[in-house]
Amino acid sequence: MKPFLQTLFFLLLSLHLIAQEHIFLETESFTEKGGWVIDQQSFVVLGSSYLMAHGMGRPVKDASTTVQFPKKGKYRVWVRTKDWAPFPKGPGKFQVVLNGKPLTQVFGESGSDVWKWYAGGEIDIQNEEVSVALHDLTGFNGRCDAILFTNASGFTPPESLEVMNAFRKKLLKLTDKPAEAGKFDLVVVGGGIAGTCAAISASRMGLKVALIQDRPVLGGNNSSEIRVHLMGDVDKNHYPKLGRIVREMDNGDPGNGNPDAKEYGDARKTAIVKAERNISLFLNTHVYQVEKEGDKIVAVIGRDIATNKETRFTGTFFSDCTGDGTIGHLAGAEYRMGRESKAETGESLASEKADDFTLGTSNLWASLPRDTESSFPETPWAIQFSDEYHIDDAKADWQWETGFGNFNTITQAEQIRDHNLRAIYGNWSYLKKNKAAKYAKHELAWVAYIGGKRESRRLIGDHILNQMDIQEGKQYPDGTVTATWTIDLHFPDERNKKYFEGQEFFAGTKHIKVAPYTIPYRCLYSKNISNLFMAGRNISTTHVAFGSTRVMRTCGMMGEVVGFAAYLTKKFNTTPRGVYQQYLPELMAIIKDEVPPVKP
Repeated sequence: MKPFLQTLFFLLLSLHLIAQEHIFLETESFTEKGGWVIDQQSFVVLGSSYLMAHGMGRPVKDASTTVQFPKKGKYRVWVRTKDWAPFPKGPGKFQVVLNGKPLTQVFGESGSDVWKWYAGGEIDIQNEEVSVALHDLTGFNGRCDAILFTNASGFTPPESLEVMNAFRKKLLKLTDKPAEAGKFDLVVVGGGIAGTCAAISASRMGLKVALIQDRPVLGGNNSSEIRVHLMGDVDKNHYPKLGRIVREMDNGDPGNGNPDAKEYGDARKTAIVKAERNISLFLNTHVYQVEKEGDKIVAVIGRDIATNKETRFTGTFFSDCTGDGTIGHLAGAEYRMGRESKAETGESLASEKADDFTLGTSNLWASLPRDTESSFPETPWAIQFSDEYHIDDAKADWQWETGFGNFNTITQAEQIRDHNLRAIYGNWSYLKKNKAAKYAKHELAWVAYIGGKRESRRLIGDHILNQMDIQEGKQYPDGTVTATWTIDLHFPDERNKKYFEGQEFFAGTKHIKVAPYTIPYRCLYSKNISNLFMAGRNISTTHVAFGSTRVMRTCGMMGEVVGFAAYLTKKFNTTPRGVYQQYLPELMAIIKDEVPPVKP
């Protein structure tokens, strides 16, 4: 926002606040969530989390809270929501209930898939304490970002993102200085397998570590929220020390989309981290702001996805393990997204022309057999299936995938998830109705509402791993993690593409075998942000090489290396690049499990 407009906005807002009253509710901060869930995946677009009624076709229990009004009188109600599947109207209907009485307006069925404010009518407040509830009407992912009560005559809440963010921060009093978490040797952002292993590795080397995760559980794609199994070998290492922490995280192989959440070991992962005396764990914290001095990050600021309280983390070094390269992007790190051309990389598997194509995002699901028959609602708003094309399965595997360059996996994460949901619900509705002999006694038991991403930004390091490095098994002096997964690049399944061209949700692949190869340490730190490491799917590779490095056991070993390197940066008061240039023998000695040599 231009400084003049921002000043004018705050002046007008202040004048309103002097004479009028605004009561602003973030739904994710409701005291009781009921059956509603918090979704933060679109924070980068909305500037906020929101509540969603993820009932898989069964209405969920109300979310509720209590609001204190400053005075009695008449207020207008505004509700920020959207119709997520307007074909022509979607299924996400819900009501706002005040003191047990629903407003006349039903929300979530407007026919517009744009987040905006909807008028809820006028209410007469006769008691300053009011109970507010969200009442789900369908169980099909109705959603609500915020509720505003105002006695300002003619006031309309802002719609533009910049003005809305300023309005939100003002009314939530987030403009005050955030709480200080303390000073850390290493701040790890992202609590997937890569980030968790990085934090544990650094902690065991004696560093003071902050591990920040934007969900209530650790494990990322291997958590119970997403349920992707761990792939990549840890027993073919050139350096057997690597993979020890990954083995601690490993909960066996429950497969993809196992309906039993416990199979993914959330509690055990958290217990291992909490047992580390040098790690401070911050769950439910979305980092959205970076503070820099020159080419160094000095602090990051995160917001609790439920309470909206903000915390500032200062550190000597940072590791971007977000998958999306969020910290690098905010800090101005060089990155790539999409495919490079053959002319640029010389790779035989590269695209003829550079483009925005990325591997997609999966929302897995599973059904379970029951003793009795059950029905499932009609889904006219979902993707429509037929005898000619449907997917005859009781559960999903990796192929349920949306993206492929048709959607931006970062800025359109919500649309991708919603497209996946339309496919899942539409196919299941078809199976229940038209394949009753097989599925009448099956019930949809679990559907992921958090997307399992494969590809987005790749941060650029001092080395960009490519196809030739992998297939020729090049052994660089700083080769660390041994990787074994095939070059596994997904693309739309041909039959799915035939019926849903441009809106594919089912993938195919061709596995290109590779010999075990090592990933250079230079792929694990930023080329232009001097104190930034990275581990996970956002490391420095081409799109083709990424097809092999992206699996989670491999990513976890990257985290282990980052922890070792961070120890050396502190010990020798150097940078991630300085470790490569001056202290590579010390790093390789740690990785080889040898006594580090003493420098003269």
